[in-house]
Amino acid sequence: MNRRSVLTLGAALGLAGVAAPNAAGAASAAWSWPAARSVLGTGSGTDPQWVWDDDIDRIMASVITSGQVPAVNSALLPWVNNNHPVPAGLPPELAGFLQQSAQLPSWADRAKLRLAADFNRRKDLYLFVIYGIGGGIMSTVIPREAKSVYWSKGGADMQDRAAKTFTFGYDLSDLNAFEPSGQMIVTGNKTRLVHAAVRHYLPQSPYWKAVADETIPISNADILVTFHSTGTFAHKKMKEWGIRMTAADEAAFLHSWQVALHLLGVRDEYIPATWADAHAQSAQILTPILSWTPEGQELAEVLLGLTAQIDLGVTRGFLNEFVRYQLGNEVGDWLGLKRDYVSAATIRTAWPTYIAFREGLIPVMPVTFRMFDKFVKALAMAFLNKGASGTTTPITIPDMNRPGV
Repeated sequence: MNRRSVLTLGAALGLAGVAAPNAAGAASAAWSWPAARSVLGTGSGTDPQWVWDDDIDRIMASVITSGQVPAVNSALLPWVNNNHPVPAGLPPELAGFLQQSAQLPSWADRAKLRLAADFNRRKDLYLFVIYGIGGGIMSTVIPREAKSVYWSKGGADMQDRAAKTFTFGYDLSDLNAFEPSGQMIVTGNKTRLVHAAVRHYLPQSPYWKAVADETIPISNADILVTFHSTGTFAHKKMKEWGIRMTAADEAAFLHSWQVALHLLGVRDEYIPATWADAHAQSAQILTPILSWTPEGQELAEVLLGLTAQIDLGVTRGFLNEFVRYQLGNEVGDWLGLKRDYVSAATIRTAWPTYIAFREGLIPVMPVTFRMFDKFVKALAMAFLNKGASGTTTPITIPDMNRPGV
């Protein structure tokens, strides 16, 4: 299976469990997660929903208002590998920022990052299913994320946005992700620039302002929510599904996400130190906010509809039921996913057997093995650079909000 066809869709689109919808779509309780449970071990106690990325936000606002976005995108295009120098041709302040930010944090453990890369290689099929069908669709019932995505430029071309999301997920999961020849340090920083640009544009959109419950999007809390809808959700599902993971595997998998969060500009005082800490944080900031929005409904239908462009080897009803299998019937009902009870029964019985065979727990290949393999491969290609095998889509700074509105 092509490595680029079995990795993350949902990592930057952006469910620890489903709760009753929160009408406001905001956190239902004051921030109380203790900084002592972070990688830093201490902190200010400031609620992360009031923390953004001040330095790069100011720099990118200047880049945008001075009309430099096309020139900056051209300069950044060949900057790909971690060992590439920050490119020439950037505004001096932006170049200086990237010189400092395109580094691993002092607490990064390269041995853990290498083990995480090997773990991703061994579990890539499961991770694609969890990130793509679970996390990707869950992002549409995270109200702030759905509204920000829908009213930003990327919301008008979800296949392109999914392909750019795939780039983040692929680079995070690549065997050389954080090595000099890898690309995750650069990709994380490019994504950080995109977030800063969106924070500049969206507050100028009357459409976003009319539905948003925040004045500036993509706070540290919003990025943490996306992490929990992908990384923490993946950890939970793999445990539920009985997928074999050593304690070292689990710690390494978390560590790759910890470093990724740091590269995205999340303060170390908010980055969970252990999976127990991550699940506790997720229970506070993700679970209570899940809810339906009209923007999320439309985005979910677009994402699921993309699969109709290729032969998945399964029906739309099967896809709907796989979403329900991962996220629950409440989410499925919010999104209006039509029921297919035959497919639901097949998934409930065959998917655990499929996993057991792949994990070496049973000696006989289930009859559904090839169906699931074909399904996952085809689903991957639906989102991979608009179906072009072996390539990923460059991450570029947007130049506007959602066009045509």
